Amino acid sequence: MLAVQRGDRSAFGQLFEKHVRGVVGFAAQFVGARARAEELAQDVFLQIYRTRARYVPTARFTTWLYRMVTNACLSEVRRADHRSRILPVDHAVERDDADPGSLPEVATRSSEEVVLSQESLNRLRTELEELPPQQRAALLLARVEGLSYEEVAEALSSSVSAVKSLVHRATVRLRDRMQEEHK
Repeated sequence: MLAVQRGDRSAFGQLFEKHVRGVVGFAAQFVGARARAEELAQDVFLQIYRTRARYVPTARFTTWLYRMVTNACLSEVRRADHRSRILPVDHAVERDDADPGSLPEVATRSSEEVVLSQESLNRLRTELEELPPQQRAALLLARVEGLSYEEVAEALSSSVSAVKSLVHRATVRLRDRMQEEHK
């Protein structure tokens, strides 16, 4: 980022290539629509480039980046027309960055198991979208993006104890809602 700050365009391209998939993936899980997530990612990287002169390396770049992405996602979900614009999507089809090696071997599973797994995954995504935005942000940043509680706290402009509480409440809520489905 310091090279970008000095006007090195190739460094910006490298920064973009290194982080765009993670940003789009995070935003897609947050806002529930991959196309909108891609737009938000473009907006964030454009904002980074435009405000590069004001960058101060007080924390890791990824912490600063995810603060910007989280703020963009929070703004998006707070918009009155957000819910009306979200269409159900087949996340499995849209995930072009999924690592096939990390998925269970489908050939060894029965068609019933595959259907139940997909239904559970869709239910989890729905429940994730129903979490309050701050809980969703904290959970995704900590559990999906792998940021430390300290980094999540900085990204959310919050305290570490508040982040721990947000992650805990989100986890408990998701667990309870998923267990309700199986009763």
